[in-house]
Amino acid sequence: MVIDEKAKILSHTLTGPGYRFLVLEAPQLAKVLVPGQFVHVKIPSLEESALRRPFSVFDADDGKVTLLYKDVGRGTSALTKAKEGEELLVMGPLGHGFPSSCKGTPLLIGGGYGVAPLHFLAKQLVKNNCKETPILFVGGRTKDDILAIEYFERLGVQVFLASNDGSIGEKGFVTLPLDAKLAELKKDGKDFELFTCGPDGLLKAVSDRALDCNMPGWISMDRHMICGVGACFACIQAIRLPDGSVYNARCCVNGPVFKAKEIVWETK
Repeated sequence: MVIDEKAKILSHTLTGPGYRFLVLEAPQLAKVLVPGQFVHVKIPSLEESALRRPFSVFDADDGKVTLLYKDVGRGTSALTKAKEGEELLVMGPLGHGFPSSCKGTPLLIGGGYGVAPLHFLAKQLVKNNCKETPILFVGGRTKDDILAIEYFERLGVQVFLASNDGSIGEKGFVTLPLDAKLAELKKDGKDFELFTCGPDGLLKAVSDRALDCNMPGWISMDRHMICGVGACFACIQAIRLPDGSVYNARCCVNGPVFKAKEIVWETK
């Protein structure tokens, strides 16, 4: 059941150039959200006719819902002006999230603020006593795009970093440390699953590796989910069914998390 909750802003703070944490008092949503789902927020300073904006969930616990977002457009720019003590209308839970268990080692791969749902996932996997501690791989253009690592470290998660300019971690794409770990796990004959959120290039790279290794891959598709409830068909993704046929899934209701083997990537 979808809830439209009036949520009080408990804190709203910068966490890097252009990135913010928004902590909301939302006890109804905090009880039902699962990692990988998203919420739709009504931005109070926009005109009444403006559509809500979708946000991944960084955490949902103890009556609070935490969002990690980047100021990238008119909606998020307006949201940065929201103050502690104000109330926002927040609708959720929306979409299908990540599975709550894992066979083998969970490998979490994020790009930029794609780490948001991965933190919620890591916390749930640890809470659910996953046999193997999650391992996180995060990439960004510079060190300023590597976010919230300390939150993962508090969970006991091992972290590997990469940046395009070499300002933090390995120089290059995050697939460099990921490939090294994949080779190690395959050599030792260990099972693993891949979970990812970020830009399309990263999602396809992780999806390809899951298929090459014949291991489960869970891909959170980043699409423009305008309505959030499947009415506008703006967030279409081609998905292959078990019988080989292809259909246009709506990421907001059929996803945003899909199995790697289901996704039909565009060829250019």
